[in-house]
Amino acid sequence: MRPSSDPDENPPDPDPAEECGVFGVWAPGEDVANLTYYGLYALQHRGQEAAGMAVSDGRRTVVYKDLGLVSQVFDEQVLCSLQGHIAVGHCRYSTTGSTTWENAQPTFRTTAAGSGIALGHNGNLVNTAELRDEVNALDHRGGMGASTDSDLVTELLASTAADIGVEEAAMRLLPRLRGAYSLVFADEATLYAARDPHGVRPLVLGRLERGWVIASETAALDIVGASFVREVEPGELLAIDAEGMRSSRFATPEPKGCVFEYVYLARPDTTIAGRSVHATRVEIGRRLAIEHPVEADLVIPTPESGTPAAVGYAQGSGIPYGQGLVKNAYVGRTFIQPSQTIRQLGIRLKLNPLRDVIRGKRLVVVDDSIVRGNTQRAIVRMLREAGALEVHIRIASPPVQWPCFYGIDFATRAELIASGLDVEGVRRSIGADTLGYVSLDGLVAASEQPRSRLCMACFDGTYPIPLPDEARLGKHLLENLEQVSIGYGAADALNRP
Repeated sequence: MRPSSDPDENPPDPDPAEECGVFGVWAPGEDVANLTYYGLYALQHRGQEAAGMAVSDGRRTVVYKDLGLVSQVFDEQVLCSLQGHIAVGHCRYSTTGSTTWENAQPTFRTTAAGSGIALGHNGNLVNTAELRDEVNALDHRGGMGASTDSDLVTELLASTAADIGVEEAAMRLLPRLRGAYSLVFADEATLYAARDPHGVRPLVLGRLERGWVIASETAALDIVGASFVREVEPGELLAIDAEGMRSSRFATPEPKGCVFEYVYLARPDTTIAGRSVHATRVEIGRRLAIEHPVEADLVIPTPESGTPAAVGYAQGSGIPYGQGLVKNAYVGRTFIQPSQTIRQLGIRLKLNPLRDVIRGKRLVVVDDSIVRGNTQRAIVRMLREAGALEVHIRIASPPVQWPCFYGIDFATRAELIASGLDVEGVRRSIGADTLGYVSLDGLVAASEQPRSRLCMACFDGTYPIPLPDEARLGKHLLENLEQVSIGYGAADALNRP
């Protein structure tokens, strides 16, 4: 369906959002709560709906979580109360389950032996309905307040850990999970990390002087002063305790890392599979300039995600680079809803043009992706109103034509503008003079990864992990199905019940 041209009917697109960031620490003698806070702060871009951490001192696990940004959820008093040497941290953007306190992570369960398990999950499972059926078959005492695939995984771990231990329970459960998962979990004595056999979502191991760190991105290791050791391998389970670090393989690796991490999701100062994200984005811009040249006076980015690619486009084309749009750094997720008058301003809440720079210029505007097209439509209109003579849009990814079921909260296929329109149709819809996307071959070449090791499903519709029928997929699957009956463990909760 062609989007309406009425700006009031088409608010700016939400940015493509990743489910979350995960962080774990095993470090006796260190302030693990503060390390986790800073680690989550470094991963805030991966999830802005909720944040939490679980800290163990070897005897008990204390869980604290709430809706909001990391800096809103934790303060000095809370952090001082979280004492121990093991921590699991999480910042969330939902892809399975609504934005509720119950769905904030880490999730927690108590085993029959009285031990606690706290878990943080980055990714999205595609066999959630099957796992729900497994949980329903267990003997439980109460109801389940959460509605996430992560909660099901924690419950299934806890259901067998008392008899065979957490490590063995994980080795038996992980091969039954299908989809994308980078997990960090812990009991009172041991920190664990696991990555799905395809390694769709990133997960890295770092070393502290007195311990170990697990994080979604290398940038989080840098922030807490940990040195990068290696990536957690696809199909690998790590266990870290007083005896050291152990590695076990629960599946044969079949790497299919998400190429969209290079386009948008990861921080530019992160390294994935040995390749700098910033360098990849600059190279994408250079390739864009070669694939879609145009005569223009100035190259400007859509800040901040389009900036490295815009630098690359300027380098590749010889057209000067400049700043034509100013971003309000303080606009993010908020619990205060704007009035209708403010809402109608749309994109101006986030971006405002530098009229003296734009007036009378032929502009190349570089952005990371087009999802529904509303943001680009508003930007083109804004730049023309500011006096731009021409507006040429260049996109640092191929057309997004397919939804992601592995952890990115894209629109449905019916809402993706490129799934119903060709490039010329999208150009007309957003009102640009010209439109050019980087080719899939160009994107893959810029990543310096073998095509066979990348998931590109959102661009080419080839899903490396088989999907169930449509009725057993979806963000609110567990809420739409019959409520799962699960009894909660008795974590020492410092926040509201």
